Amino acid sequence: MRYKSLVVASILLAATAYAKEPKAYQSGKVLQMDSVQCGMDEKDAKSISGEIIGTDSGHKKTLELLCQEYLLQAERVIYRIRPKDAKHPVLLPVGDQAQFRLVKDKMLLRVEDLDSKEREYIVVSMTPRSDSTADASPARPNHLQ
Repeated sequence: MRYKSLVVASILLAATAYAKEPKAYQSGKVLQMDSVQCGMDEKDAKSISGEIIGTDSGHKKTLELLCQEYLLQAERVIYRIRPKDAKHPVLLPVGDQAQFRLVKDKMLLRVEDLDSKEREYIVVSMTPRSDSTADASPARPNHLQ
């Protein structure tokens, strides 16, 4: 009996030792949203009956596709991001706080005021903040100058 309880206790101890760390989120502020060109949609003006009879014209209708692009300001970096699901994007509220984490090549972002769901975004660019408090160090004059 003592042996069984010792085995169960060691299994429980091992399970807690290998438990995953809680997800660490960074926080940021959604600064602005822009509509940017992200492709072209082409539609043929041809139909099956027009092909057989020969009445359809051969021109194509092209339509410029626009995607949402957001500026997300974190503590040290400004991210320019786009939703990964371009067909059903969710509008993010501009000026609200958001939590995000970077996983491999994507950003998982959630806005608590919206619905607290994690959504995938593509990071288009990253720019260091010029007004970052981390970079602001007191300037010391050099006596040799």
